[in-house]
Amino acid sequence: MKAVFVTEFGGVDKLRYEDLPVPEPVEGQALVRIHAIGVNFIDIYFRTGLYPATPPVILGMEAAGVVEAVAPDVKSVKVGDRVAFGTVRGSYAEYAALPAWQLVPVPDEVDLQTAAGAMLQGMTAHYLTHSTYPLKQGDTCLVHAAAGGAGQWIVAAAKLRGARVIGTTSSAAKAEVAKRAGCDEVINYSEQQFDTEVRRLTEGRGVDVVYDSVGAATWERSLNSIKPRGMMVTFGNASGPVPPMAPLVLNQKGSLYLTRPKLGDYTTTRAELEWRAADILRWLKDGSMKLQIHKVYPLADAGQAQTDLESRATAGKLILVP
Repeated sequence: MKAVFVTEFGGVDKLRYEDLPVPEPVEGQALVRIHAIGVNFIDIYFRTGLYPATPPVILGMEAAGVVEAVAPDVKSVKVGDRVAFGTVRGSYAEYAALPAWQLVPVPDEVDLQTAAGAMLQGMTAHYLTHSTYPLKQGDTCLVHAAAGGAGQWIVAAAKLRGARVIGTTSSAAKAEVAKRAGCDEVINYSEQQFDTEVRRLTEGRGVDVVYDSVGAATWERSLNSIKPRGMMVTFGNASGPVPPMAPLVLNQKGSLYLTRPKLGDYTTTRAELEWRAADILRWLKDGSMKLQIHKVYPLADAGQAQTDLESRATAGKLILVP
């Protein structure tokens, strides 16, 4: 099978598109033929070594496809099932042998490209808005990169929870995308200091929570945007990891809460995974949410897809097809 992997960490020049053996499912696993793959910043973090892994590392955390074989002990899925996943690495390939409990069924009404592009970012938006800081009617949240793939999901999920959403983007064109996603207000941080504008929009109060996937570039001003005893949720490093900080800063900014969560810790059981995935797929099925696919690339062009994602010039989801 063809796969994209790294044997040493670094830039896109380290990506290898080569043949590897088709894996055999062992105890508890199912073999999935991959039909579509979602591209995410976490793929870049594993490529560069920011997130540690032992080479060779097949990249990719998210995909959808059809079950081709199962281990004898597996009963939760069967050959021919349409499935998706977003919590296990190894999706940049034509086949993947995966823990069967981490595969979720895809309804017939949802195509596999849409399912592939929705799993990781959709469930991330779900846990952020439903569990990390459970939004409620009357809350106000700040969503960075609101026109991006994850950002659009968070905006839409926040609106379903009844929150007021302030989004940030880097251009007027992206601001329009963010508004269509559901933002009540959008700040172009290329033209405005977003923390000052947030204070103006909230009459000096600040927001209840910041959902920040950007990292270093937005860190300081994000803290300035939060109300006393509000929460800073930093869950990505698109501009680089945030710098070390003294806990006393949280005191000085208003007794803030700070968390750095990850999806794996919010999908530790089959019940929790099913809850989040079922909500996401139901929203897609009934039209409550729509996935915007920015571009589809052949798997061989994974390097270009990652370069485009890093450029932050995309709006919506990038998909690879084996």
